[in-house]
Amino acid sequence: MSIRTWKPYPLHMIIIEMLESKGSMADIELFNAIKEKHDDVGFRAFNQTLMTMEIEGKIHVSSLTRGKRRVELIGQK
Repeated sequence: MSIRTWKPYPLHMIIIEMLESKGSMADIELFNAIKEKHDDVGFRAFNQTLMTMEIEGKIHVSSLTRGKRRVELIGQK
């Protein structure tokens, strides 16, 4: 049995802040930028969070080339 703890700052908030400050980014660039500040983020959790945020209408993910996606914030000022 594993014990899970709450993260002090949710991953979706980190993604929103990163996109607000840097604008739209490739998914790998976004993941690497987040990974620099938060070592405990895995690529699977990152992808699940992106999918959830896209379903909720917070971001838009589009395909650039094979294996590369563009992530942009919806409603960005």
